[in-house]
Amino acid sequence: MTAAGSVPPVGPRRIVIVRHAETVDNAARVWQGHKDTELSDRGHEQVEAAAPHLAAYAPALIVSSDLRRAASTADAISGLTGLEVRLDARLREVHVGEWQGMHADEVRERYPDVIAALDRGEDTPRGVTGETRAQVAERAGAALRDVARELLPGETAVVVAHGVSARVAASALVGLDQDVSDAVFRGLDNCHWIELVEAGKSFSEITRWRISGWNLGPWNV
Repeated sequence: MTAAGSVPPVGPRRIVIVRHAETVDNAARVWQGHKDTELSDRGHEQVEAAAPHLAAYAPALIVSSDLRRAASTADAISGLTGLEVRLDARLREVHVGEWQGMHADEVRERYPDVIAALDRGEDTPRGVTGETRAQVAERAGAALRDVARELLPGETAVVVAHGVSARVAASALVGLDQDVSDAVFRGLDNCHWIELVEAGKSFSEITRWRISGWNLGPWNV
C-alpha cells in the first residue's frame, strides 16, 4: 500500500475495527440488522469526536460495511485522511430476520424461547430466519483476513463495522473461540473500537494477530 518513492513505515501491522456511531434506531432500542438507518444527532456528534482519533492512526486503508450507518462513520474518517472508503457487504451486521425493525421489548415478549436460547449461549439464528453468530464470523472474518493480507509492515487499516460483526471478526482473526469472546468481552459502544496488532512474544520471531485494546474511544484512549 506504500506509495512509490516513499519511505515504508516501520513497526507492526495494525487493524482498528470501529463500531458505527449511534443511529435513530439505536436510540429508540429498535433491532436493525440489515435495516439501513440514519445516524442520530448524537451519532453525528460521536463521529465528530472520534474521527480525529481514528485519523491519527494514519491508516493506509479504510474499509466499511456498506450499510449507511457504517459508511457515514467511515466517510468522516475519510474526510480527514484523504483516503477513499472501500465498501464490503461482508462486514454487515448480523441479519436479525423477523426482528428487523421491532422494538427490543416486543422481541422479548414475542420470542421468549429464542431469547432464552441466546441467554443460554446457544448460537441460534437471530429472529428465527436470520443469521447465527457463526455465519457472521465466517463472512466478516474472511473480510478482515483479506484486509490483513493487504497491509505492508507498519501499516494500519481502519475497518468500520457493527456491534456483532466487529466483535466476531476480531475474535476470528486472533483465533479466539467465539463462545469465550461472547462471555468475556462486553459489546462495543457506538463509535468505539477494537485495536488489533500483529506482534510476537519477546523470545520468538513468530508473530500473530493479538488484541491490544477493546472498546477504545475518544473518552478513554
